[in-house]
Amino acid sequence: MGKRGKRPERGRRAARTAGRARTPVTAAPWAQRLLPLLRRARPRYPRPGRTGYRRWIPSWRQTLGLFGTCTGVLVFLVALAYWTTEIPDEPNAFATQQDNVYYWADGTKMARTGWVSRQEMPLEKVPEDVRWAVLAAENASFYSDPGISPSGILRAVSRMLGGGETQGGSTITQQYVKNVYLTQDQTLSRKFDEMMLALKLDNNFSKDEILEGYLNTSWFGRGTYGIQRASQAYYGKDVSQLNASEGAFLASLLKGAGLYDPTLSPANRERAVERWEWTLDRMVEIGRLTPAERAAFTKFPEPTEATGGRTDSGQQGYITELAKQYITRVAKVPEKEFDLGGYQIYTTFDKKKTEALDKAVREARKDLDPKKRESDAFVRTGAATVATDGRIVALYGGPGFLKQGFNEANAVTVPAGSAFAPIVYAAALTDGVVREREAPRTPVTPETRYNGQHNASVMTPEGPYWDRNGKVVKGKNDGEKDWGTRITLRSALVNSVNSTVLQLGMDVGLDRLRVHSRNAGLLADSLGPQVPGLALGNSTPSAIRMATAYSTFASGGVAAEPYSVLRVTRNGSEIPLPAHTTRRAFPEKVAAQVTDALEGAVAEGTGRDARIPGLRPAGKTGTTDDNKAAWFTGYTGAEATSVVMYRMDLRKLELMPLDGTAGSIEGMPGNSMPLDIWRDYTEAVAAPRS
Repeated sequence: MGKRGKRPERGRRAARTAGRARTPVTAAPWAQRLLPLLRRARPRYPRPGRTGYRRWIPSWRQTLGLFGTCTGVLVFLVALAYWTTEIPDEPNAFATQQDNVYYWADGTKMARTGWVSRQEMPLEKVPEDVRWAVLAAENASFYSDPGISPSGILRAVSRMLGGGETQGGSTITQQYVKNVYLTQDQTLSRKFDEMMLALKLDNNFSKDEILEGYLNTSWFGRGTYGIQRASQAYYGKDVSQLNASEGAFLASLLKGAGLYDPTLSPANRERAVERWEWTLDRMVEIGRLTPAERAAFTKFPEPTEATGGRTDSGQQGYITELAKQYITRVAKVPEKEFDLGGYQIYTTFDKKKTEALDKAVREARKDLDPKKRESDAFVRTGAATVATDGRIVALYGGPGFLKQGFNEANAVTVPAGSAFAPIVYAAALTDGVVREREAPRTPVTPETRYNGQHNASVMTPEGPYWDRNGKVVKGKNDGEKDWGTRITLRSALVNSVNSTVLQLGMDVGLDRLRVHSRNAGLLADSLGPQVPGLALGNSTPSAIRMATAYSTFASGGVAAEPYSVLRVTRNGSEIPLPAHTTRRAFPEKVAAQVTDALEGAVAEGTGRDARIPGLRPAGKTGTTDDNKAAWFTGYTGAEATSVVMYRMDLRKLELMPLDGTAGSIEGMPGNSMPLDIWRDYTEAVAAPRS
C-alpha cells in the first residue's frame, strides 16, 4: 500500500516539470524595449550596406559615441591626476632663501648678505593699491578664478607648440606654483603639473596666502626676488611706503625686468611708461582706482639708478660679520637658521664715525712704504670706538673685508703693554696694597709715593721676585729713564713709568688684577699668565675690549658689555635680544681719579701729541718691552677709542718688531701712528667735554 500510494505524486511532479520545459521564456517589458536599441548601437565598422570609401566613414552616432568616450576618459584621467597630485611639503630651497639686510644706527641701509636678494613681507604690510596694481597687470580675476585659466592655458600650449613663449597664459596661482614648486622649463608635462598644483593650491589655501607667496617669490630684476627687496632696489624704501603709481611700475617688471627697467635703455623706458599707464588705466577699469585718483598720477615714478655689486665690502664686511656673531652667539639664533636669511639687523654703528675712522687710518698708513723699508711690511692696524653704554660705534678691521677677512679690531693676538696700566692704577685705588705677609691692605691715593727707578727689583713680602730662570725680575722704564724713588702713583701713570706700575701690580695682588680686568670689560681668556708681567700688559685684549675698559672709566666706573646690534627682526617680526645690563666696576671716585691721570698723560705726559684744541682728552699710549706692539686708547665725552698697531706675517703668526716702522727712530719703543690716528679721528668726530 505504501509503495502504491507514492506513485501518483511522482507522476504529478513529472507532469509539472515537463510543463515548465515546454513554456517559452518571455523577457521583461523594459528589457524588450532596450534590446533593439543595444543591437542598433552595436558598433558595426566598416559600415555594412555601404560600398567603396563610404564604408569607412563613421556615422554621426559613431562619431558622437567616440567623442563621448574620449571625453569621459579624459575627464577621468584629469580627475585621477588631480586626486593623486600632492602639494610638496617643502618648496624649492631657492624659493625660501632670503638675504639678510644690515642697517646703520640711524636706520639707513648698510649692507646685505646672502646669495639671493629677497625679503619676505606679510601681505598686510603691502599697500592695497600696490597689490591691486599687480593684480590689474597680471590677473584681475584672481579672487574669483579657480587658480587656472583654461583659455590662457590653451593659448600658452598653442604658442609653445608653435615655438613661441608661454608667458601670459598663467594665472598668479600658476606663476606662484612655477616659482616655488617647479622648474622654469617650457614643456607640456611641466605645464600640466603646474595646472594640477594650481588647482590643488587654490582649494587648500586662501587667495591672500597665495598672493602673499607670489609677491614674495617673484623676480623683479636688479638681483631681487620679492616686492620688498624690489621696492628697496628701485625706490630705496620699504614696500609699505609705496603708492599706486610706484606699484604700477613694479608690476610692469613682472613681464620681464630686463625689458622694463627704464634705467637700462631709452627703449626700456618707453616700454615701462606705456605699461605703467596701461596698468593704472586697468585699475580704473576694474574699479580699484577712481578716475580722480588716476588723474593725480601724471608723472612717471622714475626709479633710482641700479647700484649692483656686493654691499659687504670695506669696513661694512667686518661690521656685518661682528653683528652676525652677536646674533648667533649672544642672541642664540642658530647659525643654520640665520643663513636661511630674512633677517633685518639694526646695528650700533655710526656711519659717519666709521667712515671718519677708516679715513684716519688710511691717511696714517700712507707713511708706510714696504718697497722702501722692510720694517713697513706686514704692518697691521685695528681700531674701535665703544660708548659708555656698550654700543660699538665704529671700527676699523683692516684694508677691506674682501681683501682680508681677518678683523684686526677684534683680534686677540697683541699684548696690551703699558696701555694696561690704568687698570692696575684703578685696582690699587680700589683695593689698596699689601706689602707685608699677613698684613692688612693699606689704602693708597694718587699721591702715594713709589719707587720709579729704572731696573728696580720687583719685591714680594718675602723679598725679590725670581723668575723661572733664576733671575730677579726688574722694572725697565722706556728710554731707561730713572724717575727716582719717590714718584707719585699719578705721575707714574702720566709718564708711563713701568717700574712703578710693575711693583704696584704685585702689591695689589695678581689675582686681584685679574678680577678687576674682567670687571673693567676684558675677557678672561685674553688675560695673560699670573706673573709680574700681568701688570705690564701681557694680556692680549682686542681693540674693542680695550676701548670697553677705558669707557668704564669714562662712565664713572660703570661697566657695560660691548654689543653691536640694537634690534633684529625677521620678515617684520621682532627677534628677542638679551637685555643690555651694566655693573659697578670701580667706585665713582676711583674712576674720576683715573680720568684725571689720563688727562694728565695727554696734557703733560706720554700722550702730549694727542692734545686737541677745545677738548680735554684722557688717554694712554701702550708699548711693550720687545717693541712688538703700539697702542693709543683714550676718550672724550661718552666714547672711548682704541687703536692698535703691530706687524705680523699671517703665514707665520709671529709678532715682529716695530723698530723703524713708518720712519720711526730705531731703538725707540712704540710708534706714533696709533696716537696720530686717534687724534685725527677724535678731532673729526668728538664733541667737547664739559
